[in-house]
Amino acid sequence: MTEHFDAIVVGAGPAGNSAALVMARAGLSVLQIERGEYPGAKNVQGAILYADAVERVIPDFRDSAPLERHIIEQRMWMLDDHAYVGSHFRSDQFNEERPNRYTIIRAQFDKWFSSKVKEAGALIICETTVTDLLRDTSGKVIGVKVDRDDGEVTADVVVLADGVNALVSSRAGLRPELKPQEVALGVKETIFMPRETIDARFNLKGNEGVVIEAAGTITAGMTGTGFLYTNGDSLSVGIGCLISDFAKSQVRPYFLLERFKQHPAIAPLIAGGESKEYAAHMLPEGGYHAVPQVHGDGWVMAGDAAQFLNAMHREGSNLAMTSGRLAAETIIAAKKAGKPMTAATLKAYRKALEDSFVLRDLKKYRRLPQILETNKHFFTDYPRLITHAAETMLRVDGVPKLDKERAVMASFRSTRKLRGLVVDLVKLGRAWR
Repeated sequence: MTEHFDAIVVGAGPAGNSAALVMARAGLSVLQIERGEYPGAKNVQGAILYADAVERVIPDFRDSAPLERHIIEQRMWMLDDHAYVGSHFRSDQFNEERPNRYTIIRAQFDKWFSSKVKEAGALIICETTVTDLLRDTSGKVIGVKVDRDDGEVTADVVVLADGVNALVSSRAGLRPELKPQEVALGVKETIFMPRETIDARFNLKGNEGVVIEAAGTITAGMTGTGFLYTNGDSLSVGIGCLISDFAKSQVRPYFLLERFKQHPAIAPLIAGGESKEYAAHMLPEGGYHAVPQVHGDGWVMAGDAAQFLNAMHREGSNLAMTSGRLAAETIIAAKKAGKPMTAATLKAYRKALEDSFVLRDLKKYRRLPQILETNKHFFTDYPRLITHAAETMLRVDGVPKLDKERAVMASFRSTRKLRGLVVDLVKLGRAWR
């Protein structure tokens, strides 16, 4: 492995595949290195795919991509131990010719995406781990070391897209060590059941799908959320919380998932299904303030490795693909201009991110991670107060409505006090802005 490449891409997830594909199509010689048996081998979880980000790289992806269902309904639930209050948005407009969002199985989709990278002319090497970066005497990154004999490969630039752990950049000192409060651990099961059963339970037809996202006491006082996605003949059910909270509470992730599955709102939806897959994975939840330096002499960083995940809207794959594409476009432009791959040249990548929705959205919600981490009552007190208020007002028992309203307000004041309610409202307002 002594050949020199225009670019080396570390990782074959959405960010790495996007970067490798765009560069290979532009005629650059690209080597992509993946430590899994094949791209997607480490990913069994269901996920949401955002069409816009894919179309910008593969306009006709719908013709061949392994898509599960297109989403026509979004449910947002706040749960206490016995009930939930929520909102649903369902629109027939989402049954459009070119749907906007899909559920996918990552293992299948990543493998398909990688086949497009290979068709474009990139060289993909799997079951290979990058152990370190190569540098010249000035410190500029000039390639990678891998766990193979004579495993040094050089390139003009290295794209680091190796996931939230980002072991390569961390070992090389390009990114600070992850903080437990900036990373969530998610656990998920894939529960199989007949397609017609899913259609009946969720009022679906054809390839229509539903997404449920939930927060509340289901996370046992920790900062986190649960979810349920409808796939073709399976349901992806999972829950995730900050690693720092798991460490403090000593609650086991699998226990949390089991409790979520047994909740009265979830249990009827998954009843009779057969659980065949279980997986755990980490998610970057630090937000804007946790984004490290994303470029330097001879390297750029994309996707989860750069903390590109919008926790507020549960968006990740679109930020990954977009950052991978923007990194590739920056490198291609530098190549065409005959510029060296220095930090000064590659700073155009950071500018492209700032001009895109990636960093603009993360900046908008930059206060949210710290607020949710330090205000656990958003996941305990408020779910109980809101569901109790709904039950009180909807129960017809001869009690005057004015008395009910006073009782509801009294429960809020006794739990959070008037000052606490005002402070919480201000905090959430600032976080949303």
